[in-house]
Amino acid sequence: MSDTIVETADGIRALRHDAPHPDAFTRDSVGWLPWLEPLPVDQLTERHHAGLVDRGRASSDYFRLLARDPEILRARTLTDKDIFYNVAEGLPRADRELAAAAASRVNGCVFCASVHARFAAHFSGREDAVDRLLAEGVGADLGERWNAIVAASTALTQTPIAFGPAHVARLRAAGLDDLEISDVVHGAAFFNWANRLMLTIGRAVAPA
Repeated sequence: MSDTIVETADGIRALRHDAPHPDAFTRDSVGWLPWLEPLPVDQLTERHHAGLVDRGRASSDYFRLLARDPEILRARTLTDKDIFYNVAEGLPRADRELAAAAASRVNGCVFCASVHARFAAHFSGREDAVDRLLAEGVGADLGERWNAIVAASTALTQTPIAFGPAHVARLRAAGLDDLEISDVVHGAAFFNWANRLMLTIGRAVAPA
């Protein structure tokens, strides 16, 4: 695997990669490569580390690329953490991850789908159901509670105004309260945005 640096007419250094593309959605670990050069690790300042929030994220090309605007990255990362890790109340972690995986499946973000499918399977123990979502898409039958979460996440992802009272009623009928429904909305909406960012500034790499 090698990278080629190409300088555009306006002086932007872009990257080309010959790494293999993934050929299917999977729970296996998918790689990701940027189209633009991330900040080198040795050039990260305390301002950049504050934006990363977790210093360990400095090993990620994705986060070092976003660290070029560290204040925005910090806001993005804290929002992400609050949606997915703040589980003292509201939706169980598995269901939050399912919402993100469903949005990623709709958008075709193989990298994000792999990450959140792994988490959904881990926290729920429902590996077969998660694999059906990846293989068959958002129309897969996962049981009514998960079907309702996937349907709501799909509507929000396709176009937010497609999400409406019928989705809320279905989520309530599946046993979700208002706080849990809010968590579905936040998880799907955040990854609808995050997928599009990741798909724009780089591409997925097939599992090793």
